[in-house]
Amino acid sequence: MPVTDVNHDLDTRTLTMTAEFAAPVERIWELYADPRQLEKVWGPPSYPATFVDHDLLPGARVTYYMTSPEGEKFAGYWDVTAVDAPTRLEFRDGFADENLQPNPDMPVSESVYTFTPIDGGTRAVYTSTYASAEALQQVLDMGMIEGATSAVNQIDGFLEA
Repeated sequence: MPVTDVNHDLDTRTLTMTAEFAAPVERIWELYADPRQLEKVWGPPSYPATFVDHDLLPGARVTYYMTSPEGEKFAGYWDVTAVDAPTRLEFRDGFADENLQPNPDMPVSESVYTFTPIDGGTRAVYTSTYASAEALQQVLDMGMIEGATSAVNQIDGFLEA
């Protein structure tokens, strides 16, 4: 399993996940940079993702939705703030409405993804910082750890296929 550690800290309002992949940094970056590949691993396995807009450039907005087994759609967005390919991606990560517009009633995180070479593979550290401990607790209560872990744990299998 790629996920090696998950921590959340209400005092610092952060959720951090660490994973290790048996693929080089450039290959992991390619997965995030290509929306058709990312669709295969973004979200829990039973909630396939569809990326509508996807451009990893500062100032761009990435939009997507995940579809539940019952056909219900759950949308999200990233407002890309910084890119240092292939090692770092920063974005505001939020929930969206059915029109893929930000949902102001839901938490937004400042997310930083870093990819570092280790032993021929990659260590990925995913850190999300929320505006308040309550916002972090809200996403924890929604199952964010379980969903994110199951999503990231799909990556090695996808890369082997």
